[in-house]
Amino acid sequence: MAVKKSVLEKMSDAELEKYIKPQTTFVPEATKIAFEILKKRGHQFSEKEIDSINLLINKKEEKKIRPIHENHIKSSNFIFFSIAIGAINLLLAMKYAETKTEFISSIVAFIFVAILGYLVRKGYNLKVFLLVMFSIGLLGSIPSLISDLTYFPLNGILSLSQTILQLWAIIFLFMIPKEFESIKNNEFELWLSGKNEED
Repeated sequence: MAVKKSVLEKMSDAELEKYIKPQTTFVPEATKIAFEILKKRGHQFSEKEIDSINLLINKKEEKKIRPIHENHIKSSNFIFFSIAIGAINLLLAMKYAETKTEFISSIVAFIFVAILGYLVRKGYNLKVFLLVMFSIGLLGSIPSLISDLTYFPLNGILSLSQTILQLWAIIFLFMIPKEFESIKNNEFELWLSGKNEED
């Protein structure tokens, strides 16, 4: 949202001074405009005040840290390993594919799963979504899994390995402590150091 200079110019000096206080909640652009208006009106600032105001003007919103548990990394590794095994399985099964549609749909599925793996690695809480997707996928793939194990043992073993890896990925996500998931960004460093606000 843009700050209108004309609006600030109508304010009194006392009102504008609220924009340049260290505890101000106004955006840096508003602080800068208020500072310029006050200077034009002949308001005198000390060097210390100027430094403080410049810090407010140049202040950028701190990047929020998304807490990442070691199980996020382990889970995403399992997901990426399952994609690698799936790619090998796809290459082996290509000679049996009747149409290119099967190949394209597999590539799309790999990309989708890779995106999920990336989001998990970044600390996003996707365990319920992954569990639902896994359950639906497992129910749909049981007949082909049995068929592969019976007629194409190598493909069947690879498919089973994929399923096991994806299951482990979900299990590791569910093993992340609830306290960790509910942690706030500004408490993350304290949590990592084993301290709390009461210490």
